[in-house]
Amino acid sequence: MKSSNKILTLVIGLLLVSNIVLVYFMVNGSAKKPPKKDRMDPADMMIKEVGMDEQQAATHKQMKDDHFKAVRPLYDSLRAAKAVYFGLVKDASVTDSIGKVYREKIAVWQSTIDSMTFAHFRKMRNLLNPQQQVKYDEFVQKLMQRGRKDSAAKSK
Repeated sequence: MKSSNKILTLVIGLLLVSNIVLVYFMVNGSAKKPPKKDRMDPADMMIKEVGMDEQQAATHKQMKDDHFKAVRPLYDSLRAAKAVYFGLVKDASVTDSIGKVYREKIAVWQSTIDSMTFAHFRKMRNLLNPQQQVKYDEFVQKLMQRGRKDSAAKSK
């Protein structure tokens, strides 16, 4: 009986020490993930892939800044409308017609943002020569598809 108690005490001691060491490393940050690769800004990637000259790149940067200045408030409104809409979940008395009103508001905000973005892409395309336009068209398609997977592929 005494040797089994000694073994049990030893095992518990080892587990305690290993847990303390594990907590130390977790708190100290030694187990942090390695830093992510520096991701290039999509605008910089586009400038490089399309082969823009300095003038085109400067014009693009200005157009991009202007575009984001214009759509940022719309994104804020879209986010607010979605917050209110999904906040209705907790209210059992909400009717379908009230939900429809918020869905329509959300659709209008999203449609406006998409229209402005489409127009921005079109204006940007017009600054490019025909060879660059081909590369730009490919880049825009790639940009729109990044991080998105076909739902059919998920079910396999």
